[in-house]
Amino acid sequence: MNLDILAIGAHPDDVELSCSGTLMKHIALGYTIGILDLTKGELGSRGNGDLRMKEAKASQELMGAVFRGNCDLGDGFFTKEKESLLSIVTYIRLLQPKIVLANAIKDRHPDHARAAELVSRACFLAGLVKIKTESPIDGSQQEKWRPQAVYHYIQDEQLIPDFVVDISKYIDKKMEAIYCFKSQFYEAASKEYSDEPKTPISGKDFMDFMKAKGRVFGRSIGADFAEGFNVQKIPGVEDLFKLQ
Repeated sequence: MNLDILAIGAHPDDVELSCSGTLMKHIALGYTIGILDLTKGELGSRGNGDLRMKEAKASQELMGAVFRGNCDLGDGFFTKEKESLLSIVTYIRLLQPKIVLANAIKDRHPDHARAAELVSRACFLAGLVKIKTESPIDGSQQEKWRPQAVYHYIQDEQLIPDFVVDISKYIDKKMEAIYCFKSQFYEAASKEYSDEPKTPISGKDFMDFMKAKGRVFGRSIGADFAEGFNVQKIPGVEDLFKLQ
């Protein structure tokens, strides 16, 4: 599989919250998109790992992503050691994405920044020929592959973006993708999870915050809504007139 974009998140729903509008915009433009979750989010106060997998599948289908996988590295306890890195390297070589979107470089949840570094390192290591990995499909030796770019989406903490993507046409569908994770987020019409513990992300105020953040990012380019990203490597520009 040769993906155009692979979005990687420490937990199921990281991608939906932070860059699903960007993904759906690029799917509409004809690009192939995949998602890789590093854990099942099993330590979340609401729901459980198996439920999160079902919710992740529903979101994948809604967005139109051609692939969604899970490294199952262990929510809260995954490390930046060799085993975790090789697990991600295997998926990068299998899917061969041109661009990788990864967790925020700094955030409230400690898993996010740790995942950001882990994914960035794995993308580099995947391009080293002397690192040997086997395909999870047929056991054959994988060829080296290094994505052209790694961009870090912005999550809960309001970091200053290096660039933003206009998602005004996709904000409603983004909210639908987020609401696929019914166990985690506020949904006025559903009482199914009313007995679950209250968390910083389970109230309606958090969903209001999500849309407000999109408006803040959009304002800088004159758009209604946008998603923000940080870079580690300075990107080049071919045409100055294509910048907003």
